[in-house]
Amino acid sequence: MLGLKLPTDPRWADLAGKSIEEILTDHAYCEQKAASTSISLIQTYPDFVVMVDSLVPIVTEEWGHFKMVLDHLKKRDLKLGRQRKDEYVNQLNKFVRQGGSRTDSLIEKLLFSALIEARSCERFRLLSKNINDEELKQFYKNLMVSEAGHYRLFLDLACNLGGKEKVLNRWDEWLEFEADIMKNLSIRGDRMH
Repeated sequence: MLGLKLPTDPRWADLAGKSIEEILTDHAYCEQKAASTSISLIQTYPDFVVMVDSLVPIVTEEWGHFKMVLDHLKKRDLKLGRQRKDEYVNQLNKFVRQGGSRTDSLIEKLLFSALIEARSCERFRLLSKNINDEELKQFYKNLMVSEAGHYRLFLDLACNLGGKEKVLNRWDEWLEFEADIMKNLSIRGDRMH
């Protein structure tokens, strides 16, 4: 369904399960950045009315996820740590094409967001199946469904703006690039990506 070319190494979920405070902290900041990214798209492209209308609920949902992750930290008497550099997202950002029309630029940003949501969905699935905390298993199962919806929304918005065939060809390039990133990133249980 997600089309990812390279699955996450299964060892990642084991490592993440051993560092709950770290993975929840990183996850919280990922949700905050997802909300901020949607806000930024709305601010930069307010004339794309369908996109704006579609992203407003995403902002609310992602911020709600941030709050839920904080609640899970507090419930376990853990603290939100400091935000760390996201090497995965930084590497992925290098693939965003610069220049072109405003529509082309928006399509690139939507594909960038779709890919992050797809990888998050896949990682949430792993956590929902492998983490030892039963409450977190259910939490990540619910978030997996949500992230799958976000992934589809971003990809569908891009296809509607640029034409399905053209955008899906570019999407395949994104998937190949992302697989190369995944091959070269170290497996870290303290990072969501």
